[in-house]
Amino acid sequence: MAVTTGWASGVNAYVCVLILGLLGRFAGADDVPHALTTTPVLIAAGVLFAFEFVADKIPYVDSAWDAISTVIRPTIGAILAAMLSGQASTLHQAIIATTGGLVALLSHTVKASLRLAINTSPEPVTNIAASSGEDVAVAGVVSLAAFHPEAALIIAGVLLILGLIGVYFAFRFIRRGYRRFKAWRERRTAPATGSTAA
Repeated sequence: MAVTTGWASGVNAYVCVLILGLLGRFAGADDVPHALTTTPVLIAAGVLFAFEFVADKIPYVDSAWDAISTVIRPTIGAILAAMLSGQASTLHQAIIATTGGLVALLSHTVKASLRLAINTSPEPVTNIAASSGEDVAVAGVVSLAAFHPEAALIIAGVLLILGLIGVYFAFRFIRRGYRRFKAWRERRTAPATGSTAA
């Protein structure tokens, strides 16, 4: 649960908190800490998710929001992991919290990097599709984690690995495209420079 919610928090922390709270309050998910099921937490998570839902679908606004969330998402991941550790010893809780925070930081880095790569495309459809897919994936994995944590852990792990592979190829593609653009621009400006010198 700590690793899975860490991954989910790194992608969309507010959906993660909201889904966990709703499942704990209305669906009898026993592993969800009571604090997440309280009305103030559910309202706050719902309002913040509504804001992120809009901001995350606007090119470049989403990258600015990701920059702001670099501290927030891993922190929420660590807090959730610590809460989920329950009656574990202090050292055990610290290890679990650190694991949740590190996984959240890693998945946040993957999300922010991929969205930055997507923002190089001028059309907004890709951005909206990516954001919606992230929301659905987080809601699905967190819902599964509340009742089948082992299966959710496997899915979250696969999604994290696929995200890392996606970041690698996306930035290779962007770097190659940038080199081609730079070479094309140099070819266009070369004759103008030569004629000026003459």
